[in-house]
Amino acid sequence: MGEQHIVGKVHRFGDNINTDLICPGQYMELPDEEIAAHAMQGADPDFAKRVQPGDIIVAGKNFGSGSSRETAPQAIKSCGVSLVVAELFARIFFRNCINIGLPVLILKDTSGIRDGDRLEVSLKDGTIHNLTTGAGWTCDPIPEKIMEMMNAGGLIPLLEQKLKGSGQL
Repeated sequence: MGEQHIVGKVHRFGDNINTDLICPGQYMELPDEEIAAHAMQGADPDFAKRVQPGDIIVAGKNFGSGSSRETAPQAIKSCGVSLVVAELFARIFFRNCINIGLPVLILKDTSGIRDGDRLEVSLKDGTIHNLTTGAGWTCDPIPEKIMEMMNAGGLIPLLEQKLKGSGQL
């Protein structure tokens, strides 16, 4: 990922978007690039056709509930989504996003962000500016250690970098 500043178009979702809606179970065994074609299929069958690299998902409460499988956040990342902003995430989904290098931010009230709005987001500062409406919000920024993982592309790439650097790999 490697970016601390993101600008993208919003794809808006509501509450209770579970992992089966994000990536239906029958696609779990597919390679990442094929899983991407089914991202968000249960919530919006045309999402994968409309999403562009750098776009942002904004949702309400309980995003990513359900199964703990990593294919759900991987489907979102593989189709080019640069960031997911929600009012509340399922804990395992949130951590799986971090582990694969997909930034996630918690914003207490996402109701002021509409489908199609363009956002400018600073992960380091935790600021979100709606370029369409001029509104702005502040949330908790991504901590430096987590940002290091994001910049490496996730937990596994970070560990590989550290092991190579130490001569253990």
